[in-house]
Amino acid sequence: MGHKREDYITWDEYFMGVAVLSSKRSKDPNTQVGACIVSQDNKILSMGYNGFPSGCSDDEFPWRREGEPLDTKYLYVTHSELNAILNYRGGSLEGAKLYVTLFPCNECAKAIIQSGIKSIVYASDKYGETPGTIASKRMFQAAGISCHPYTTTGRKIEFEL
Repeated sequence: MGHKREDYITWDEYFMGVAVLSSKRSKDPNTQVGACIVSQDNKILSMGYNGFPSGCSDDEFPWRREGEPLDTKYLYVTHSELNAILNYRGGSLEGAKLYVTLFPCNECAKAIIQSGIKSIVYASDKYGETPGTIASKRMFQAAGISCHPYTTTGRKIEFEL
């Protein structure tokens, strides 16, 4: 009898990989973020990436970061975490885990808490010192949601699409 292969990827690598792959769908020229929501028994429930709401053209709405508020992306873009929550059609997300490539902003934090997600694994916290992210961390702590940085393994996976 043969033995199973030993070099298979871990659950964390798999789900963060799905989040990274989801981020590649974003049309944002500066920041691409992906999210993957997973059940307690390691089933993918939903995915999302940052972009404009359905029906709002990627070619007609602005991607700029600076200028008059109505001429920048910030009033229009839906973040990956909120998209993943809203994309889920299966009922409750109670007890689920969120894998996300960038630590959630305070607006997404509210939706994450209200949706019942209990655990977050994030790849980057590059805005960790901003008021919005500090607010997120305060809310997550108060709501009993665990947040852990993704521990990179250095494994490289290459495939052709």
